[in-house]
Amino acid sequence: LCLWDAATSSTSTPRFALTEHQAAVKAFAWSPHERNLLATGGGTADRTIKFWNGQTGAMLNSIDTGSQVCALQWNPFEKEILSSHGFARNQLCLWKYPTMAKVKEFEGHTARVLHMACSPDGGTVVSAAADETLRFWNIFEAPHKLSTKRSALDAQGAKSKKLNYGGSCCCR
Repeated sequence: LCLWDAATSSTSTPRFALTEHQAAVKAFAWSPHERNLLATGGGTADRTIKFWNGQTGAMLNSIDTGSQVCALQWNPFEKEILSSHGFARNQLCLWKYPTMAKVKEFEGHTARVLHMACSPDGGTVVSAAADETLRFWNIFEAPHKLSTKRSALDAQGAKSKKLNYGGSCCCR
């Protein structure tokens, strides 16, 4: 993983070459809560989420998730990060940052969860998987609704809505 300085991006040398991942970097996300905090996720042979200081290039933390990391999405309201995974469980995992304590796992896809995006209001996450489905998850909540939401999640788990998109999409 290479980071370039925008002011000197015309040079062929990156500012930092971050080589600690043991497989391809499949996911990355900048934190909305801490300046220069970058999270990256490694593929099948790596299985880790690593956190970096983008200003210094220092690795701040690393956690083995147990499976390939396919996508990362920060909670816009709390210091939490959501990861999506492939084999063997094809799940989403919500982690508390910086402790990386697992808050909750979300299951429903039957193949690798390739992408995630957050709704404009920040509350809903959509995941797209190789099983050719989109799932909408009510995971993140604004702080004033958080205590009620966490209680509901703990009691019954997040519910997802499934949308089949039937086949691959190609844009030309």
